[in-house]
Amino acid sequence: MKEVNPKETSRAYAFEMWMNAPMPMVTFLKTLNVSHLVRISRKTGMKFNMLMCYCIGKAASGIKEFYLLPVGDKLMQYDSIAVNTIVANKEGEVSSCDIPFTDDLPLFNKHYLQLTRQVAESCTNHDLTESMVIGTSALAQYEIDGAVGMYSGIFNNPFLIWGKYKRHLLKKTLTVSFQFHHTQMDGAHASRFLDGVQKEIDTLRI
Repeated sequence: MKEVNPKETSRAYAFEMWMNAPMPMVTFLKTLNVSHLVRISRKTGMKFNMLMCYCIGKAASGIKEFYLLPVGDKLMQYDSIAVNTIVANKEGEVSSCDIPFTDDLPLFNKHYLQLTRQVAESCTNHDLTESMVIGTSALAQYEIDGAVGMYSGIFNNPFLIWGKYKRHLLKKTLTVSFQFHHTQMDGAHASRFLDGVQKEIDTLRI
């Protein structure tokens, strides 16, 4: 992780326009076809949420804007990406768990299982401060039509929220909410990312 001069990046104009905006976050909603992911989860026993996190990390890793993030009043550049998931811990509360992204699915799955178990048992967050972290929150027991994340003014990380996937006659769908800081990316980048998540879901092979 290192500080970069915004004027020397493709985000120069966005940095000038949005860093001091009172509400710089943008939220997109997209309905994904997750039929293929559900089939893989049932066939392999891999957790659906883990597979979603993997597809999110894979789609983000090919978009250079995900490696930049406004932190405080600076623009920081990262060499790696992590995907965060919220974990129900043994005390009945929730803890935060950052999972380093790798495009090696078995290895990502191994890290996901180890780290979420560690966080659930210790009730201690697992933070990867040297990676650009994509936040996620899965409300898998509840059917929701959309969500808008909270802007704290402290954390500017991109964030996705989803609920329970919906069953239709021939497919299963999942509506996701994607919140991002306008300094980090524009709507076109966000749209390309969400399209990329769908592509990764459709083409995932075990």
